[in-house]
Amino acid sequence: MSKLSNVLLMLQLLQNGRKYSIKELAEKIEVSERMIRKYKEELEISGIYIDTIKGPYGGYVLNKDFNVPYLNLNDKDLNIIVKTSEVITDHNIKKDLENIKSKIILNLNNKENNRKLPFSNDSELNVFNKINNAYKNNFKVKIIYYNLKYGKSIRTIYPLGLYLFQNEWWVSAYWEEKDDMRQFHLKRIKDCQILDSKFNPNEINLKF
Repeated sequence: MSKLSNVLLMLQLLQNGRKYSIKELAEKIEVSERMIRKYKEELEISGIYIDTIKGPYGGYVLNKDFNVPYLNLNDKDLNIIVKTSEVITDHNIKKDLENIKSKIILNLNNKENNRKLPFSNDSELNVFNKINNAYKNNFKVKIIYYNLKYGKSIRTIYPLGLYLFQNEWWVSAYWEEKDDMRQFHLKRIKDCQILDSKFNPNEINLKF
């Protein structure tokens, strides 16, 4: 596929809110990790910002609510590729067609997966909606968070990104009381309240 197609495919993968490591993106798009970093740089020059989450479980998350149009591909396109591949005898062309086929399948699967946001119950969905609203508008949030070791506690967080990890929702946020960046599991947020005060995400990003 062309460079433009690869960049669109990368955006589609990130659009569902899940965090992807550079290695995962490189494997799915079938390019080098260096090219994934290059795509990110070029997208940001164009005004499409991708957040970088640091740490052992770090990766890329699409910034804010950017909607990416899907490539205009469907099952009919996939079927044409399959039938063409069956009659082609040239090994190199056959290999290229297989690569295109795998990317069409990935595109179609991603479209389907984006319709299935995993929430365990209505309470978690309610928390997600509040956190997402605060994230988009840079509002601080007060949460009641359950820690396995210490139980429930009240915390003030600044949401900087929502992402899927192992099919469960997490929020990457600045924790005001600890003056540190943390990852909060949405299932453990028992209640949350959007505060009137706002924060500047650029100041947090520069700090960490």
